[in-house]
Amino acid sequence: MRHLWMAAVAPLALGMALPAAAAKAPEAQKTEILASVDKLAPQISDTALKIWSFAELGYLENQSTALLQQQFRDAGFEVKTGVAEIPTAFVASFKNGEGPVIAILGEFDALPGMAQAASPARQGASGAPGHACGHNLFGAGSMGAALAVKAWMQKHNVKGEVRFYGTPAEESGGGKVYMVRAGLFKDVDVTLHWHASDANSADQGVSSANMSGKFRWRGQASHAAGAPERGRSAVDAAEIHDVIVSFMREHIPDRTRIHNVITSGGSAPNVVPDFAESYYYVRQIDPAIVRSVMERVKRAADGAAHATETQVEFELVNGVYGLLPNDTLGKVMDANLRRVGGPKWTPEETAFAEKISTTLPPSGTKPLPASEIAPYQVGKEGLGSTDVGDVSYVTPTVGLRVATWAPGTPSHSWQAVAASGTSIGTKGAVVAAKTLALTAADLFLSPDVIAKAKTELDTRRGPGFTYSSMAGDRKPPLDYRKPARAGGGE
Repeated sequence: MRHLWMAAVAPLALGMALPAAAAKAPEAQKTEILASVDKLAPQISDTALKIWSFAELGYLENQSTALLQQQFRDAGFEVKTGVAEIPTAFVASFKNGEGPVIAILGEFDALPGMAQAASPARQGASGAPGHACGHNLFGAGSMGAALAVKAWMQKHNVKGEVRFYGTPAEESGGGKVYMVRAGLFKDVDVTLHWHASDANSADQGVSSANMSGKFRWRGQASHAAGAPERGRSAVDAAEIHDVIVSFMREHIPDRTRIHNVITSGGSAPNVVPDFAESYYYVRQIDPAIVRSVMERVKRAADGAAHATETQVEFELVNGVYGLLPNDTLGKVMDANLRRVGGPKWTPEETAFAEKISTTLPPSGTKPLPASEIAPYQVGKEGLGSTDVGDVSYVTPTVGLRVATWAPGTPSHSWQAVAASGTSIGTKGAVVAAKTLALTAADLFLSPDVIAKAKTELDTRRGPGFTYSSMAGDRKPPLDYRKPARAGGGE
C-alpha cells in the first residue's frame, strides 16, 4: 500500500502531457447561477440553523436527514433513502439525459459534548452534542449548490446528472466508507465537497488514513473493601493498556498519531468494575503504517488483559483512506472561489468574531481575514482524517474550505460551534454553495477536464489499484455513539 500515499504526495506534471482545458460555463450563465444561489440564501440559512439546533450525533441524525430530504423532494429531485444499510444516508438526484454525473457531498452530524450557544462567551458544558465542525453548514451549503445546478441544467437543457449524497457520521463513523463500499459512487465522474473553516482556500491537500476501534475488557466484580482479592478490575486493564501505548508512542513512525479515551470506567469506587471500554484512533498518511500500528495497539491490549486476568475483545469501528488531491480539479475550484470572493461581514458580525478571537489561544501564525483567499497549493500534508478520502480513491474529488468561523478558530472547539449557529456561518455556506455550483457547471461543459482529472486520479492511486475498504466487511457501526454498557455490582 505504500505506493498509494507516495503517489498522493508526489508532485505531478500532468498538465504538460494532457490537452489544456478550454470549455467552461459562459459568464452570463455563471451570473445566473450566482443569482440563483442568492435567492436560495434564506433557505440555506434556515436549513443550516435548524440542523445546528438539532445537533444530532453520527447515525442518529434523524431530524437533520429528514429536513434535507424534504428540501430535495420539494425541488423535484428523486430521493433514495436508507442507502448502504444506513437509515440516515440518502442520495438525491436530478437527471436530464445522458451526460456527466457530478456528485456533491453533504454532511450533517454533530460532535458529542460540544453544546454551546451562538454566543462569543463560553456557554454550555452540558455534555450535549454541538456542531463543532460546522457540518450543519456543510449539508445546507451543498444542498443550495445542488438546487442551483438543477435550475441551471433545466433552463439551458444541460445534459447529465447532479447528485447530492447525504452522508452521515463523518465524525469517526465513516458513513461515506460504507456508501463507497456499496458501490454508490461507481458511475460518478467527479465529486465535489467543502468544509467549514476559519479561512478560504481551494488547496488540494493530503489527509491521514485512520483506523478506530473499541477495546472492551471484562473482569470480575467484587466488594472493593470487603473482598478485593475476589475481583478482577476491567478498569485496571484499560489503564495499563493506556500506559503501554503511551510508552509505545516513542517507537512508532514519525507523524503517526494515537488518540484514546476511556468511554466506560466503572460506576462506583467501592465496586471492583467488571467492565471497561476504551476508544482508540491511529492516524498516519500511509495506510499500511496505520494498520501495522493498530495491530501493535491490539497486542498491547492482550498484554494488559493477561496481566490483570481479564478478557478483552476488540471491535473495529471504522477505517478511512487519506484524501487524494486532484490538481486538475483544484485549479477549477480555485478560479471559481476567487470569482465568488470571501464572505463579507457586517460590523455586528465583525464585532462578534473579534470577541470570539479574544478567547482563542495563540496559534503562532497570523490568520487571514475572512474576506481573503489563501494562495492555491496542492499536496500539502494534513494530520486530520475524513471519510471523503475513500470517495477520492474511487472518483476524482475536489473540495474547498470557506471562512465560517472567526480567523484562527480551530475545528472541534466551542468557538466553532458558536459561529456555526450565526450569520457568520451561514454566509460562508452561501459562498461555498456558489463556488460548488460554478465548479459543477464548468465540469458539465468540460469533458476534457473530467478526462484529465480521471487520468490524474489513476496516476496518484498507482498501478493496479483496486479499492478495498479499511473497515473490512463489518456493517456500518450504527451504535458507535451510544453509551457503552456500565459495569455491574452494587
